[in-house]
Amino acid sequence: MIWIEGLVPHLKALHVSFVAVWVAGLIALPRMLARHDRAIMQAEFAQIRRATHFGYVWVITPVAVLAIFTGSTLIFIREVFTVWIFGKLVLVTALVATHAWVGHTIIAVAETEGEHEPPEPLVPTLLIFSLVIGVLFLVLAKPELGELPMPSWLLQPLNRQLPFDTPKP
Repeated sequence: MIWIEGLVPHLKALHVSFVAVWVAGLIALPRMLARHDRAIMQAEFAQIRRATHFGYVWVITPVAVLAIFTGSTLIFIREVFTVWIFGKLVLVTALVATHAWVGHTIIAVAETEGEHEPPEPLVPTLLIFSLVIGVLFLVLAKPELGELPMPSWLLQPLNRQLPFDTPKP
């Protein structure tokens, strides 16, 4: 499967591009919501609401899925089953949770009756930056985290069958 390894640089470029757009969107959307002000005209608020909803549903979420897909593909192609990759996956999971929180905030501000104040954009921005810096540290430094207690089944493939029947070709 040498041709698959030839795809690795291209997959890495796609992955980095998708992550950059995902993170930029997660930073931009709360800033857009911060423009939500009860004093502005209804038409302006409707425009902000449509833009944040469209950006979240049709741009940021699909790009997030593609970033996770390309990253997962790279893990399996390169067979990177080390402790630092599991730390990265924990931080990516937190980034996905932040993504869901931003989506919930968009819905709460725009779709739910009553008065809802979006959080200050500084809160999600700091959270996202801290997660991204953590991911970058783990990916670029690849620290030796061998002294952390990890179960052996997390560190190597066990070549076991799935717990259910798989279709036969």
